[in-house]
Amino acid sequence: MKPYKIEIKWAFIFAAMFLLWMTMEKLTGLHDKYLEQQQFVTMLILIPSIIIYALAIKDKKKDYYAGNISYKQSFMTGLILTLFVVLLSPINQLITSCIITPDYFANVIEHTVKSGMFTREQAEAQFNIKSYIITSIVGGLVTGVIFSAIISIFTKSKNKVGGMATKIDY
Repeated sequence: MKPYKIEIKWAFIFAAMFLLWMTMEKLTGLHDKYLEQQQFVTMLILIPSIIIYALAIKDKKKDYYAGNISYKQSFMTGLILTLFVVLLSPINQLITSCIITPDYFANVIEHTVKSGMFTREQAEAQFNIKSYIITSIVGGLVTGVIFSAIISIFTKSKNKVGGMATKIDY
């Protein structure tokens, strides 16, 4: 696991950011009073997510690859980070729904039923811990691959990276 300690560190930073974001949403009323605006505000979590991915890949470039990283190495760093983020996502969802905002699902179900967006059965099928865990895994994989591909364009070294015998070349 030592070759992946940077990715693991940043996955935990990502998980902490997510929990902090959810706490802020809860405290600002986005999980109850201002629920109708929550979906738009939640999209803004992409900004710190991208920043964390960029910082993680730069950290790997600086501290593991001695400042010289290829696109492939950068991209693989992002993919490994994504794997660890996705592994932590069910735990994050459980902490969010059981500790931070245990009334969220009931609130969002009531809101969507009252607004006519869903029937009660549809809302209950859509807004539950199982659905959110699946969504966080799939969404984490998709966004992680996209973030990794784009960020790697900007973090790869300008000069061609030679073989580094002491480092893992993905």
